[in-house]
Amino acid sequence: MLGMFVLVKLLLGYLLVNPSYELHRDEFLHLDQGKHLAWGYVSVPPFTSWVSWIILQLGNTVFWVKFFPSLFGALTLILVWKTIESLNGKRFALVLGATAVTFSVILRINLLYQPNSFDILSWTCCYYILVRHIQTGNNKWLLIGAATLALGFLNKYNIVFLVMGLLPAIVLTRHRVIFLNRFFYVAMALALLMLSPNLTWQYQQGFPVFHHLKILAETQLVNVDRTGFLKEQLLYFIGSLFVIIAALVAFVRYPPFFKYRLFGMSLVFTLCILLFLKAKGYYAIGLYPIYLAFGAVYIEYLISTGWLRYLRPVAVITIVLLFIPLIKIAFPVNSAAVIQKDASALQRLGLLRWEDGKDHPLPQDFADMLGWKELAHKTDSIVLLLNDQEATLLLCDNYGQAGAINYYSEIQGISAFSMNADYLDWFELDTKEIRHVILVKDIYDGDKQRTRERKFFNEVTLIDSITNPFARERGTNLYLLKDATTSINSILRVEILKRKKEASNY
Repeated sequence: MLGMFVLVKLLLGYLLVNPSYELHRDEFLHLDQGKHLAWGYVSVPPFTSWVSWIILQLGNTVFWVKFFPSLFGALTLILVWKTIESLNGKRFALVLGATAVTFSVILRINLLYQPNSFDILSWTCCYYILVRHIQTGNNKWLLIGAATLALGFLNKYNIVFLVMGLLPAIVLTRHRVIFLNRFFYVAMALALLMLSPNLTWQYQQGFPVFHHLKILAETQLVNVDRTGFLKEQLLYFIGSLFVIIAALVAFVRYPPFFKYRLFGMSLVFTLCILLFLKAKGYYAIGLYPIYLAFGAVYIEYLISTGWLRYLRPVAVITIVLLFIPLIKIAFPVNSAAVIQKDASALQRLGLLRWEDGKDHPLPQDFADMLGWKELAHKTDSIVLLLNDQEATLLLCDNYGQAGAINYYSEIQGISAFSMNADYLDWFELDTKEIRHVILVKDIYDGDKQRTRERKFFNEVTLIDSITNPFARERGTNLYLLKDATTSINSILRVEILKRKKEASNY
């Protein structure tokens, strides 16, 4: 039966995306990181780049890009299943827990190749390991937990919130004896050893993570509403909310779960920390899968005898029925044109609100999956206008533009770069002298006449723009800058140093 749920979980990752959509802006960046392996990046820790390298070896097709987040979601489901088994849950609890994981926000997260899917898996794995340590007292779980925590950290620094919420919960319960166990410190040493290459990289680069967090706080978190954060927590597992509530009740009323009360405390502490920091709602999703396991077992106990046992199929069906209406709202199953015709439900739920705090025609993630092929094809057509392609640089305003051109371009050997995100470290200025530049500029850029660039090139021409009415990149302009009058390589080197200095002076 577990195999059936895993298969459904994997298939839904492909079936719930309309073919009219392309890859997401962030996916392009992560895929390009696989071509530039390092122990750290400005945007994320290194784990995602390792997965991207595997995807590249497998052919770099859309199938494999979609496969890995679906795989991480399936592994999360398996961990919930194994947790239920360890809590002595039987068939109904297993089916209830697996259904709750499958038909939840986790399925939406697993559609995109981002660190979030493995982040949720890491949280769930850490909690599962803690459950097993409480059950067995075997110190091997401390070592496994430390390694899992380190991998989670190397994937997304967000897992620090798990630790911040869990530590006070341990201190306030009898489990604080763990701090007297020498294996706990051996495990922490193992985790630190695994993290040391990334921490060394951060130190050598001037801790760019702090600059990234500063930019994040100024441009995105400033628009986060704490009330909205709490509303999102209810929506994420709307169909299985009763299972999570059952878990919290069980920690108080169900004697076999009294020894797991630290999980209830940890939930409160972690949510309070995230609320205080005005974190995005999805940062907390990794909290919940473990509670689906506890809640499923407790509900099975409550309705195990008498007429109540007939409520078992009702509980499972309720989760599915409450999830079905969300498919057309939260998943890109319809084309952009169809969605825009009736976007009132999306607006009421706040799903049209982008990171800028304003409402737009489509959800931001959907708009970020459009216009990229158009950009790449139009860039290719400009490249073909030039006889001197080896001396041409493709320079983009943001990482999405650069990554999309690198992924969808049909011209062999063409690479796009940007002064944005990790692309700042990937310029190849020592291999060729640049004479021409294809410049990709955001619509929000004010100088459409390219006054600055005209000082350095004999010819500056606006060639084309992105016309897809639903794309976030709509209106992005493509310029051809021909015949440089000075050393463009030197100008770029100065600009790169300037940007890096700004990033280090967070």
